[in-house]
Amino acid sequence: MKKTIRIGLDSGPLAGWRARYTQQQLQSAGLASEFVSLGHTLPGVGDDAMARPAWEALLRGDIDIAAQFMEQLPARQQEGVAITAVSRRENPALCLLIRVESRAEGLLFRLKEKGVVSVATSLHQVQLQRFRPDLSFVPFGAGDDGGVAAFLQGGPADAALVPAAMITRAEIALPGVEAVPFNPRELVPAPGQGVLAWLACADDKATRRIFKALHHPEVSACTNVERSILRLSAEAGLMAPGAYCERDAAGYYHAWAFWPGKQEGQSRRLSRSQSTSHLLAEGMVKEAGER
Repeated sequence: MKKTIRIGLDSGPLAGWRARYTQQQLQSAGLASEFVSLGHTLPGVGDDAMARPAWEALLRGDIDIAAQFMEQLPARQQEGVAITAVSRRENPALCLLIRVESRAEGLLFRLKEKGVVSVATSLHQVQLQRFRPDLSFVPFGAGDDGGVAAFLQGGPADAALVPAAMITRAEIALPGVEAVPFNPRELVPAPGQGVLAWLACADDKATRRIFKALHHPEVSACTNVERSILRLSAEAGLMAPGAYCERDAAGYYHAWAFWPGKQEGQSRRLSRSQSTSHLLAEGMVKEAGER
């Protein structure tokens, strides 16, 4: 079947990278594609604000595929839209970028006492505070790279906590900055971090058949656990968690999750290993809700 795939090009952070990466993957499979601009979208309200313009374009039939960072997707997709394939996983870790003048040897993370850290979410802030309660926090600025460039150019923060994959995708140089990576088992990232999700209309069998060739089932097996933890947490009235899952050489699943509490002392951190992924997310969310 010959078809030119219409790739949605939105105005979100690193939108150009997502579209170009998708086109490159299609080219490697011998498939033609083109970009369709979704226009400049104003910031919306709600957990689905970033994904909504792409959903609407898919359902109108304006585009065939939308590429979204999985960590930015809400717990549930719009009815009629499905994650049809996922990319390979880039580094899922979070990384602390520290200005050289704010370094302090001998202190945890090598960040000076009472340092100020730019963070994107409460999930990041609460986890760092557990290790370093002396730190204070400011929200990230805006920008196509999620605000990293603005941090590097100056501002009130001594450090910034960012996804390692963002630095790679945006090809950001780090002059005068030390990068301190975290193990995702210790500082748990957002569900699906480091993975690109390709969205299509659920009934568009032709496009979904094409993207089956680009799908990474071993990545999907783990991100399904992570997104199930996210979805079930929302249904249980828990705050949006961090979740990370990996599978070892013997086929065992290992999952870590962190729920930031609404008040100090209410945060929950759990890990669990099973021979299969069956009911892994359900068991973790149930235990979190009982604590």
